[in-house]
Amino acid sequence: MGKIIAIVNQKGGVGKTTTGVNLAAALTALGKKVLLCDFDPQANATSGLGVDKKKIKKTVYHVAIGDCPAQEAVVHTQFADVLPSSADLAGAAVELISLPEPDKCLKKALLPIKDSYDVIFIDCPPSLEMLTLNALAAADSILVPVQCEYYALEGLSDLMSTLRMVKRRINPKLEIFGVALTMYDGRTNFSNQVAEEVRRHFPGKVFASVIPRNIRLAEAPSHGIPVTVYDRSSRGAKAYTQMAEEIANKL
Repeated sequence: MGKIIAIVNQKGGVGKTTTGVNLAAALTALGKKVLLCDFDPQANATSGLGVDKKKIKKTVYHVAIGDCPAQEAVVHTQFADVLPSSADLAGAAVELISLPEPDKCLKKALLPIKDSYDVIFIDCPPSLEMLTLNALAAADSILVPVQCEYYALEGLSDLMSTLRMVKRRINPKLEIFGVALTMYDGRTNFSNQVAEEVRRHFPGKVFASVIPRNIRLAEAPSHGIPVTVYDRSSRGAKAYTQMAEEIANKL
């Protein structure tokens, strides 16, 4: 049975999309069948896997509101399958409210294709609202990217409160799959201190692989390819490949 993992953190700029794109590509390279569901209206995960947003007719927006089945909107790329997004998704929250069980629309949409994949990643928007609630309702577990910078832990308590609420009311089986340390700078004591603090908050949940600050990670999206293909010898590519191996073992 496939596993659905929501990549979530309400703070922006923590590496959610970078993590989703590169883990999807790295796991595919390891022989796993992977779908990246881009549930962020910015649609950066869509373009990050080389999909031209202007040429897409059906997106996760149409899937979520029930206009078309998920399998009709899936785009197959050389890196991984993607359920693409578009700016239309920004208005979906208003439309979802009028539907039965508005927080479970994505769950219902993904159910028919769940077992076609080893893992489905959901790239969430940087907020805790209707789209993110839909992702948490659909997911078996969450992956939380945390940047090794000041304010890193700020807001995590809000995320944990939301997680507890979702477990109580919507998805009692939701668990933390793992915590990914991102933007790590080994030259600074501060990065080390934040990493230790995160490990203390989430004992046994933090991946051993740490994602460094790396210029190749920043460059790859502009070429529409994952860093694991853009520069497989870079520190960023090696770190995401190692994290993918950890995830493959946990799956």
